[in-house]
Amino acid sequence: MSSRFVVGIDLGTTNSALACVDTSQGESARVGVLNIPQLVNPGEVAAQPLLPSFLYAPGSLDFAAGSTALPWDPTPQHIVGELARRRGAENPSRLVASAKSWLSHAGVDRTAAILPWGSSDDVPRMSPVDASAAYLGHLAAAFDAGVAGGRVEQSLAHQDVLLTVPASFDEEARELTLRAAHAAGIGHVTLLEEPQAAFYAWLDARGDEWRRRVKAGDLVLVCDIGGGTTDFSLIAVAERDGELTLERVAVGDHILLGGDNMDLALARLLQGRLETAGHRVDTWQLHGLWHQARAAKEALLTNPAERERPVTLLGRGSKLIGGTISTVLTIDDVNSVLLDGFFPAVSSQEMPARQRRVGLQEIGLPYAADVAVTRHLARFLRQQAEAGRTAAGVRRGASGLACPTHILFNGGVMKAERLRARTVDVLNSWLREEGFEPLDSRHVLDAPDLEHAVAHGAAYYGLARRGRGIRIRSGAPRSYYIGIESAMPAVPGLPAPLKALCVVPFGMEEGTSAPLAGREFGLIVGEPAEFRFLSSTVRKADPVGAMIEDWGDDLEEMSPLEVTLSDGSRDAVVPVTLESRVTEVGTLELWCVAKGAAAGERRWKLELNIREREP
Repeated sequence: MSSRFVVGIDLGTTNSALACVDTSQGESARVGVLNIPQLVNPGEVAAQPLLPSFLYAPGSLDFAAGSTALPWDPTPQHIVGELARRRGAENPSRLVASAKSWLSHAGVDRTAAILPWGSSDDVPRMSPVDASAAYLGHLAAAFDAGVAGGRVEQSLAHQDVLLTVPASFDEEARELTLRAAHAAGIGHVTLLEEPQAAFYAWLDARGDEWRRRVKAGDLVLVCDIGGGTTDFSLIAVAERDGELTLERVAVGDHILLGGDNMDLALARLLQGRLETAGHRVDTWQLHGLWHQARAAKEALLTNPAERERPVTLLGRGSKLIGGTISTVLTIDDVNSVLLDGFFPAVSSQEMPARQRRVGLQEIGLPYAADVAVTRHLARFLRQQAEAGRTAAGVRRGASGLACPTHILFNGGVMKAERLRARTVDVLNSWLREEGFEPLDSRHVLDAPDLEHAVAHGAAYYGLARRGRGIRIRSGAPRSYYIGIESAMPAVPGLPAPLKALCVVPFGMEEGTSAPLAGREFGLIVGEPAEFRFLSSTVRKADPVGAMIEDWGDDLEEMSPLEVTLSDGSRDAVVPVTLESRVTEVGTLELWCVAKGAAAGERRWKLELNIREREP
């Protein structure tokens, strides 16, 4: 798509951001961060650099008539942004928070009206998809009112939009993110991994200087810790035809661990302090304390001159003076809880602890049992050392640890200098044990703006797709195949022989397609069918369309995909041609197109996350 604007959206757990570039400015076009108009107080709209990812469902007496009007909507049904966060701290039962984390939670129906979680029956509820759509809709309306100036052809619906997701999002979470974008009226959307977007922002900020900061053989660890998730990625620097190239060679597991956990830990600390002083803090008040702790923490970390921050909580008893109870959160509290609890100095051999599970549990978000980010990092680097035997550029230590040469931080949590320093110190202790030189200031890549890097980098990537920037290669780490049942006479007691058709060759670039021309296959529709996928790390020369009959130990079978494809027929075999595509977020899309079908008609899509390495 060749729209005038390329727009990057960071749909964050606690904050969302918007960046864009006007391509009509030619070679002088630069990515810029957009301020987002939103309610900051009743009756007061202000443009802020971030949109807090909070939604408040007001009661009948919450706001005076007309006090929630927005420039584009005089009577919004919900409050989104800064005012939602503030009012939600006072009345958390009406606040939707962490919608992005719920969007990734496979243990609930993510399309059902479940938020605010645990609220009373008189509070209107919505699904994580709807909440995400509300945030995206607000961003779209802000863009249309500001940048587009009301011109339909320049509205966000007609622009090239790059929307970021955690690298570890599963396929359903990605699809639901796209559904939320479409519900918000954003039609031309490409998903991009957040750690890659952060690296793109660094590339854009450094210009040609990036080639002097890294060299062939270097390995960059992207440490991305946001409000709800922790993501690790490795990007290798190589040389090809005399030019430096970048390739993303590893992504970590989905870890539901971030600022939310840290804010709750601080809230628990304050709860204990209040209860020691004789005040009982119930569950309702704890939620309020959670949001108050977040605000206090952010104020302390962003203002070095401030040593403590008052925290005031609405009381529940008639004897409380003014109906409130108060305490303070100090910078020493923040440093102690965050450094010792979430970034402890550990050995690279220490893996995340598995908490003993209680037989019956309350349904909720599946937060990581072990909150030590450094132990999760140790596990990630050990896992990638084994993968590094087949991935070029992964430097492996003597004890079996992938050893980065550089580190790039991202995410609001990592704005705290002490947390960045602790992470580098722990990583350096591991590198010394592996016989490598520790990282110094030259190896810590200076992120231009941790709060906006993802949105900025997404917009830059949109330019790079048009040939105006550096692209990170994300080729398939294996060759992938789909099983084809042989057309042979049935033999009693034996299944039909299985052939393996190569649909993704080793190194196939993400964001590219490959038609399997000249071949037709029979597709089972109208009844349950099993699609069997295989992969190989050793057969790197098989082209798309290669049919393998005897593969021995060269191929590993993956978990089968069981689906029912429907076109209104029953028990039919439809002749189809195949086309494979690897998306920017590492999903294999295998399209089955009925013979003679018109564009968009009688097409079926099979999807597989090729980031998952389990056979």
